[in-house]
Amino acid sequence: MKFLRRGESTPTSDTSTADSGGAATVAERPVTAGKGRPTPKRREAEGRRRGPIAPAPKTSKEARARRKALRGSKEERKAASAQRRADVQDRRARMLAGEEQYLLPRDKGPVKGYVRDIVDARRNLLGLFMPLALVLIVSMILTPALQAIVTLGMLIMMLFMIIEGIILGRIVNNRVRERFPDATDSSFSLGWYAFVRASQVRRMRAPKPRVSPGDSV
Repeated sequence: MKFLRRGESTPTSDTSTADSGGAATVAERPVTAGKGRPTPKRREAEGRRRGPIAPAPKTSKEARARRKALRGSKEERKAASAQRRADVQDRRARMLAGEEQYLLPRDKGPVKGYVRDIVDARRNLLGLFMPLALVLIVSMILTPALQAIVTLGMLIMMLFMIIEGIILGRIVNNRVRERFPDATDSSFSLGWYAFVRASQVRRMRAPKPRVSPGDSV
């Protein structure tokens, strides 16, 4: 006589009724059949949902025809090209107007905007850099005597521009430290930014100047 042990439940009777011979037969439990195949990957399932992939083109003519079909009609391509040009022009206009989200990374931030205002409010000798460079290039085709005079004048002018650039860099750094004491820009980067801005012709500066020469900043 067996006693029930701890943790064991009362066995359920899986035997069927005795047959005529008195033998008991065990009832067969239903067995769930497996899928018989691995679960498909996500990429395969998505591919079946998208549909069959078109076969590769057999000839170059067929490839060109397929590319042309993907590009769309001529009118659609012209409309898309015109839209892209309009978007580019709009972004450039907003950048020149000084809208922050359209500025280049080098021009973003209130510190850089303040530096631009300082430079644009001054009449800088550095603004003659590009015109003088053009004069020097033109002088290369003139007589040697005139070339020597122009070259000497250019060297003297460049010396004055370098001195002005150093002075401008110090002015910009001092005023930036007063206005923005928590600014993390280095003194060299601010001075170089001001020098490059001042060396450009005023009407060619980007973003466009917000102040006029002589205005207080």
